[in-house]
Amino acid sequence: MSSIIEEEEDPRINGIRTKIRVVPNFPKPGIMFQDITTLLLEPKAFKDTIDLFVERYKGKNISVVAGIEARGFIFGPPIALAIGAKFVPLRKPKKLPGEVMHEEYVLEYGRDCIEMHVGAVKAGERALVVDDLIATGGTLSAAINLLERAGAEVVECACVIELPELKGRERLSGKSLYILVEYRHG
Repeated sequence: MSSIIEEEEDPRINGIRTKIRVVPNFPKPGIMFQDITTLLLEPKAFKDTIDLFVERYKGKNISVVAGIEARGFIFGPPIALAIGAKFVPLRKPKKLPGEVMHEEYVLEYGRDCIEMHVGAVKAGERALVVDDLIATGGTLSAAINLLERAGAEVVECACVIELPELKGRERLSGKSLYILVEYRHG
């Protein structure tokens, strides 16, 4: 079950959309990079982004917010704090000390891997996966696999931006995807 935000008329959505900068040909030719750093420079738009997510997840019995390196680290912790959940960082290889689980994946412009501490998530915990953007869905799919291997129930994935032409939500194994802004090229 996938859904786009129902509150499309919410004036906060347009405020968020207008603060995201599109950088052509970054990090390589043909990529239209969605730059959320410009959103972070606007406290009201940044707060509105967090508030929309918190409004959705408050009271949903989520005990884990898993943020994907690096931009999931920006949005995940304030959401986790506001809903009373722990924050679990999903990191790039060799960034976490101690024993880790890992999951490899293909992304829009290459291959990568994410890792999580063994024991960070307990069997039966309800998890939310947070990142800034879904493109091909490789990163979110890897995060879902990693959390489920640890025994968590992934309730939903939440992203600020979706690039629907890349059909990333089709790779999420039927998990619900909540987004604030769609970006359609052209």
